[in-house]
Amino acid sequence: MVTSKEYSKIVKESSPKSKTALSCVRAFFIGGGICAAGQLIFELLSLWGLDETTARTVTSVTLIFVGVLLTAIGVYDKIARKAGAGTLVPITGFANSVSSPAIEFKTEGFIVGVGAKMFVIAGPVIVYSVSASVIYGIILWTLHLFGITLF
Repeated sequence: MVTSKEYSKIVKESSPKSKTALSCVRAFFIGGGICAAGQLIFELLSLWGLDETTARTVTSVTLIFVGVLLTAIGVYDKIARKAGAGTLVPITGFANSVSSPAIEFKTEGFIVGVGAKMFVIAGPVIVYSVSASVIYGIILWTLHLFGITLF
C-alpha cells in the first residue's frame, strides 16, 4: 500500500513542470490583445459616427460574436491552451463558456442539449456575480443610511 507522502511524491515527479512566468506573459499579451482589439473596434465605430453608448454596445456584440465563431470552428480552444487566463477574462471568454457546452450538446436537441447545457459553466459565474452585486448594494445602502458615502 502506498502512503499519502509516497503518492504525493509520485504525483509531483510525474506531473509536467509548470512554466508560470511564461504562462503569465502569454496570458498578459493575448488577453491584452483581445482588449486592444475591442478598443480598436470601439474607436473605429466612433470614427464612423456612432455615439459612445451605441459604439460600446456594438463592440461588445462584435467581440461576443467573434468569440462564439472562434469557439464553433475550434480556434478559441487552441488559443486558450496557449493563453490560459488571458482568454478567460475578456468578454470573449464568457462567450466561449456559454457557447462551448451548447455546441457540444447540440446533438441532444435544443431543449435537453443546447438549452440545458448552455449555462453549465457560465451559470455559476452569473449566480455568484449577481449575488455579490446584491450584497455589495446592501452594504452601500446600509452605509448610506448612516451617512457614510464611499463614492
